[in-house]
Amino acid sequence: MMKMSLVTDALGHLPFEDMLDTVAGLGFEAIELGCGGWSKAPFVALDALLDSRAARDRFMEALARRGLEISALNCSGEQLAPNAKGEAHQLVVEKTYRLAELLGVKTIVMMSGCPGGNKTDTTVNWVTSNFFPEHQAMLDYQWNDVFFPYWEKTARLAKDCGIDKVALENHHYNLVYNPQTMQKMRAVIDPVVGMNFDPSHHMWMGGDPIAALRAYGKDLIHYMHAKDVRIERGIADAQTLIDTQWMFDPAPRAWNYVALGHGHDVQWWKEFYSVARYIGYEGTVSLEMEDLSMDPLTGVKKSLATLKAALPRSFD
Repeated sequence: MMKMSLVTDALGHLPFEDMLDTVAGLGFEAIELGCGGWSKAPFVALDALLDSRAARDRFMEALARRGLEISALNCSGEQLAPNAKGEAHQLVVEKTYRLAELLGVKTIVMMSGCPGGNKTDTTVNWVTSNFFPEHQAMLDYQWNDVFFPYWEKTARLAKDCGIDKVALENHHYNLVYNPQTMQKMRAVIDPVVGMNFDPSHHMWMGGDPIAALRAYGKDLIHYMHAKDVRIERGIADAQTLIDTQWMFDPAPRAWNYVALGHGHDVQWWKEFYSVARYIGYEGTVSLEMEDLSMDPLTGVKKSLATLKAALPRSFD
């Protein structure tokens, strides 16, 4: 039925109970909770929840009172980074999987990760143009020496923890970011690992998310984010979409994340979710709000209005 969920980091300024009241009052049916990594984890104290059954019971009871469920735990980060950040983010991954097992959560959202370009690198190296032989050597190292061994092990961990779906977001700065790279991953890794398809990333990378839906198909898509991008007129035309300006200074950028409907209109989103239904997707649609032109709650409300108009389901 395409349940509506909210990535709760958008309301991270609220106390936990106030956030739950707000989410339930707006009509969401589920929440996606950030557990660390890139998220500040405003509502999940990983260690406290892992250590205390009473804390877990109180946490889940607060959701149950409001008729909410957890659609996913999110541990997106840089667990393959060849440095201390990578080690810290990997610890979050492992703890998040353990918490999912204890809470009975069946879906994890995260990034595929990106290693350095060789064994001596100390920073992530995302190769976006295979122009010289050394670029191919970096890709071979990243996929064969780091990525596949990591995900073979991590897929086993997910299954051991009773997790049904690990959904990798098609985010830049990661090895898996489009249908081709997802298919390359799936050719080797257990199908417990699939895609969290966020159409906004496909938009700014110059693709057509509706075409991507058909390329992924039902079997590869485990989960979906609802987020929009606006290509900024006059800037992108001159500067292209390859933009290294600071993400949190939107005025000079060629593209920006925006509230749903502020980059692509309701008609576009109606087609997108119709095609999602055509390919057989019936899972969660989790709204993510990162529009810097408005306060978070306003952005959530505006995005939700577009989402309700676009999803092929009733809200009576």
